[in-house]
Amino acid sequence: MIKEIEIVCPPDGRQQDDPEVLKKLAAVALNILPHKISGIKTLKRSIDARGRKVVYRMQLQVFIDEVYTPETFTVNYPDVKNGKPVIIAGAGPAGLFAALHCIEQGLKPIILERGKDVKQRRRDLANINKEGLVNPESNYCFGEGGAGTYSDGKLYTRSTKRGDVNAVLKTFVAHGATEDILIDARPHIGTNKLPQIITSIKESILNAGGEVHFDAKVSALLVDFGKIKGVQLTSGDKIMAEAVILATGHSARDIFEMLHRQNILIEAKPFALGVRIEHPQEIIDRAQYHCEHRGPDLPPSYYNLVEQVENRGVFSFCMCPGGIIAPCATEINEIVVNGWSPSKRNNPFANSGTVVQVNLEDVAGGDNDPLKMLRFQQGIEKMAFKAGGGHLVAPGQRMVDFVGNRVSANLPVNSYLPGTKSVALKEILPGWINERLRKALPAFGRKMKGYYTNEAILVGVESRTSSPVKVPRDKETMQHPQVTGLFPCGEGAGYAGGIISAAIDGINCASAALKLLS
Repeated sequence: MIKEIEIVCPPDGRQQDDPEVLKKLAAVALNILPHKISGIKTLKRSIDARGRKVVYRMQLQVFIDEVYTPETFTVNYPDVKNGKPVIIAGAGPAGLFAALHCIEQGLKPIILERGKDVKQRRRDLANINKEGLVNPESNYCFGEGGAGTYSDGKLYTRSTKRGDVNAVLKTFVAHGATEDILIDARPHIGTNKLPQIITSIKESILNAGGEVHFDAKVSALLVDFGKIKGVQLTSGDKIMAEAVILATGHSARDIFEMLHRQNILIEAKPFALGVRIEHPQEIIDRAQYHCEHRGPDLPPSYYNLVEQVENRGVFSFCMCPGGIIAPCATEINEIVVNGWSPSKRNNPFANSGTVVQVNLEDVAGGDNDPLKMLRFQQGIEKMAFKAGGGHLVAPGQRMVDFVGNRVSANLPVNSYLPGTKSVALKEILPGWINERLRKALPAFGRKMKGYYTNEAILVGVESRTSSPVKVPRDKETMQHPQVTGLFPCGEGAGYAGGIISAAIDGINCASAALKLLS
């Protein structure tokens, strides 16, 4: 007999991870003797901090007098070196999972990544953090694994209707992630672990006969009578295939410009713009766990805040408990910030993007200008760079000072390694965004005790929340309406928002490519 039950487990001594403790709790819940239970599988685990005492709520599958065999996670891909080729531009989650699914279907993926592999990429990230020097082809956004590799690996998603989320999570586990991501309500891998997992996925692709090329930047699509024939690289090399999955990410501005130059239809798309806000983690823990000090058996707490201000949503985004603010510019003379956390989330700060939606009508330019949102985004980033004074020093302001329109006399110690400079952020942010943030932050403080404080710093600008351009595609075939065999994919094309949704979109594009090639 197999029963599914929910139990409550106190966060003491990591009881939620102890099989014997779970067996005793399950036996009590089912009113049976513990020895009748042959095995327990945890299905879901979440923290409930709504009451006076914080507890874990756990959904268990209990095997009673039943053979229990723990699930194993392995990969066994077929040899596709002689399969039909599919070009995949971009080695982020959309591109990598598109490649894996191509292999599962007998197609040969050829991944073209403009950046470097994870090991070489580390040197360029060190130059960004220590010297303030940006390599436009190798940075936090470009390189093996895409933007997710060195910016956290949060796997929480609402995209459950687009595909099999659990299959994506199991693929990560098969390549080295812990099984915790299969059960946690907000799964997270951590920047310190992701590079090894991404490398393992690449090895699976190569071992199956796929190809992965680094420093391979696409400069043009080869199109003949409305059909894709391949791509040309900046090196001058041409690679031919009848299917191209375009999974270049939300920061590949030159790809959008290339499409526009080749008269391939693209559209301006709304995105969100604001700042990254950092608090001492202990402030967030006190507010969310209702205690003076977080115990050793509870993880650093997170938050999710939304407020409507003048008919426009102001919301927290990509919250990183125990995290670090990272410089994510892809060009010189611009400032872009994002956040990430290591697997243990053990840094002393908590940060989150806090942004306002930017609609098409908010930005000057004709309705027929597909690059107007991109140029607007780029202009804000350049103003932020100028305000910081160079070397990726970011403009910053204490929270209460920002709301009170005061330049901060000094800034708190924070996690942004290139450094921060006290600046009036209203000189960078558009007035309508600035004013909505000023009204939203005290309201957030009324929702979460301690949030509204001058111990918090606002760092500008958080501008790469999603792509400012959409590459249209047919809903059924997933192909571009003008170019047969071109599959716009993932965040860069406007069809995903995070690692899991991008991976699912890559899988779906690979399935669509098989239909075309069949």
